[in-house]
Amino acid sequence: MSEENQPYQINEQGHVAIGGVDTLDLAKQFGTPLVAYDVSAIRNQIHHFQSVFEDNHVSYEVSYASKAFASIAMFQVINEEGGHIDVVSGGELYTAIKAGFPMERVSFHGNNKSAAELEMAVDNHVGVIMLDNFHEIEVLQSILHEKQATINVMLRVTPGISAHTHEYDQTGQVDSKFGFDIQSGQAFEALEKVLTIDSMNMLGIHAHIGSQIFEVNGFEMAAKKLIDTLAEWKSKNGYEAKVLNVGGGFGIRYTESDDPIAPEQFVDAIVKTVKAESAERMLTTPAIWIEPGRSIVGPAGYNLYTVGSRKDVPGIEPYVTVDGGMGDNIRPALYQADYEAVLASDPTKKPDETVRVAGKYCESGDILIKNQPLPATHPGDVLVMLATGAYGYAMASNYNRNPRPAVVFCENGEAKLVIKRETFADLVARDLTI
Repeated sequence: MSEENQPYQINEQGHVAIGGVDTLDLAKQFGTPLVAYDVSAIRNQIHHFQSVFEDNHVSYEVSYASKAFASIAMFQVINEEGGHIDVVSGGELYTAIKAGFPMERVSFHGNNKSAAELEMAVDNHVGVIMLDNFHEIEVLQSILHEKQATINVMLRVTPGISAHTHEYDQTGQVDSKFGFDIQSGQAFEALEKVLTIDSMNMLGIHAHIGSQIFEVNGFEMAAKKLIDTLAEWKSKNGYEAKVLNVGGGFGIRYTESDDPIAPEQFVDAIVKTVKAESAERMLTTPAIWIEPGRSIVGPAGYNLYTVGSRKDVPGIEPYVTVDGGMGDNIRPALYQADYEAVLASDPTKKPDETVRVAGKYCESGDILIKNQPLPATHPGDVLVMLATGAYGYAMASNYNRNPRPAVVFCENGEAKLVIKRETFADLVARDLTI
């Protein structure tokens, strides 16, 4: 593998490094399992996205999809880079508030926001609420009336585009739990409803066709469909959108078999399509927003594990067990997601065998990697699992009453603890006796 395509750093000692920090030092200082992020990689990807818009001379927002990984420190990094964030729950919104993130650069998603969550958004002057259904319009209207407040809104629509991805990662098709359907006229009905509500300022529309997408044409088709929709809306009632939010879902490399294009190439294709289609329909090109999550934090994140027991049975691949598993990365069990791992002390050493990297959880399905070539491993060795930055810690649990791992940010050769490791005391802190 060429050095420029290598998904990890190797330092002078021949060890895997993250943000210039030796992974063996990280394991020693912070313990394992451990989640570590290369913060410079996060910043660089944001800059790549921003450059595409600047080069195309369009108004934009790079809105980090925080469900991929939300923490106070993460939101602070996004803020430092002038980014926007989208949140999908009161908990993510509260985290943004505690991080001091500017509320005018927050969008609030979700298909079943509670009245309490909507009140929280209104009270904290969130930049825009993404309306997902008619019930939500009614609830928000009531809250705004009671508080004598106004707020920006956008409609989430389903354009009828199915992404080529895992079934659970498809969100833009007609049969989806998200958004207003365009094909049936439901989206236009929602538009007309919102335009009658003085307390809602209708910015535009949003669509998200799926996740971990490797093909540009789905995004181009969605952009054309959305511009067609906006042209129809302008023709019918004169409404012209100020913002077109095309979501995210740009695929990343998890294993050597993955061959995604650079995430910013998706965006360049989307922007060019929106500009051309807008001009053809004599529409003013709207501001274009994107919502990348995985493509910002996925490749920048790594999980560090310590090898423990091993099981060898003649005729089958050995099990090499580590001190984490489905509690800190549910994706292999939930989505059959594939990952790769390397030996922290010598990542380029020739493999001696192919093993199954198993977790410590009391489930037969707790297999982090099904077929991983590795050199001979021994108890105490540190494995580095690659590209775990998205939806690993975010979906972590306390299954089997295991504490969730610590998270560190690595940058310029220094490591900073940003989420403490949970303790056994934390696990029972909210338990009550009978």
